Amino acid sequence: MTTDPKPEVAGFFDEATNTITYVVKDPGSTACAIVDSVLDFDYASGRTDTRSADAVIAHVGERGLKPVWVLETHVHADHLSAAPYIQERLGGRIGIGEKITVVQDTFGKVFNEGTEFQRDGSQFDRLFREGDSFEIGALKGRVLHTPGHTPACLTYVIGDAAFVGDTLFMPDFGTARCDFPGGSAEALFASIQKILALPDATRIFVGHDYKAPGREEFAWETTVAEERARNVHIGAGRSEAEFVAMRQARDKTLAMPRLIIPSLQVNMRAGQMPPPEEDGKTFLKVPVNGL
Repeated sequence: MTTDPKPEVAGFFDEATNTITYVVKDPGSTACAIVDSVLDFDYASGRTDTRSADAVIAHVGERGLKPVWVLETHVHADHLSAAPYIQERLGGRIGIGEKITVVQDTFGKVFNEGTEFQRDGSQFDRLFREGDSFEIGALKGRVLHTPGHTPACLTYVIGDAAFVGDTLFMPDFGTARCDFPGGSAEALFASIQKILALPDATRIFVGHDYKAPGREEFAWETTVAEERARNVHIGAGRSEAEFVAMRQARDKTLAMPRLIIPSLQVNMRAGQMPPPEEDGKTFLKVPVNGL
């Protein structure tokens, strides 16, 4: 009996946004995918930097890898995506969930985008839906639609590894917030059950880590079995009613992410900046009392 190859996974932690970017390699070839890249952004000055993406690019170059996918788990609200920058230098197709159109419609209105902003997901190369499959060399990937944090959230299951974005965090930290437009604690509960139905030994790679109280090191890899048993928000068989009540109460105490305003405008465009004004300069909008 043959077994599916086990992906080789390298994580790159960006402490400024607590984001982990992953390089997922087929062990039998040079094919790889890059999941949830980061474009550095200083809000005070409005300046971008590519040091985080360049570290990933250097890793890929040093190992002679060939990215075939540049994947987004969702439209991030806490960091800007470097997907176009990585694609320009390394290639690969940019993919996200098909419900990106819902997010584009919602935030196209929030930011008063004109008709030139397409709300059909055409900025991306591939729009994934539940049950879709894809390949990274000999690795087989499949897609789970896992909404709740946002309507467009996906989990990419690649071999024995699941890349869950913001749906789940490490067991000692819990789960994602659900208070953004289109979010739903009920939907998140159902999505997490879908993830926890994967085999116990499935490796889970989370999108962020915030070093829960009492833990000294950042961490981003766990397993389905560990999440099911020990996740502080949803483990040990917590009911939907208990989870929804907890999640909704907790979300009321949370501030907006520091980079939500630039992140949404850029990430709903597949990592591209808004088009330049007549003077050739690019601007980001701040919707006063809009979020």
